[in-house]
Amino acid sequence: MKPPVSCDTEPGGFLLDNLELEFENVTKRFDDTKIVVRNLSFSVKRGEFFSILGPSGCGKTTCLRMISGLERPTSGAIRMSGRLVNDVHPHKRNVHTVFQKYALFPHLDVFENVAFGLRMKKRPEKELRSRVERMLEMVRLQDYAKRSIQQLSGGEQQ
Repeated sequence: MKPPVSCDTEPGGFLLDNLELEFENVTKRFDDTKIVVRNLSFSVKRGEFFSILGPSGCGKTTCLRMISGLERPTSGAIRMSGRLVNDVHPHKRNVHTVFQKYALFPHLDVFENVAFGLRMKKRPEKELRSRVERMLEMVRLQDYAKRSIQQLSGGEQQ
């Protein structure tokens, strides 16, 4: 049995001291329809620092979850130090990832999460609706108002 691979995190990305990382044509689908990551290929050599950047909903958090083993790719290969790790459980990867946890209420939809502070201040309903709609438009989430928090990507939750 091969020993677990090792990776240390740095703020904002990964520092690969002890391994190399390769994504080869990695695709991740949810619910057999929503493609979050499509044919992504990249490699990071030992000792290199890299960051994953992109717009909200593009699959950054999903990529981090696949690196750590919390998600499995639908297709393609993820290799660490040349070893295929698609089916290696997180506790056997020795990859350390800490995700931010946002102060969101999982039992409330997006609109109600944004409205929460205004409701606590007992703002009039008309003002509350207007302000929440304006805030959601500002961050381009107006179409997500009735979604549950669990349906948002990591970037959308931010």
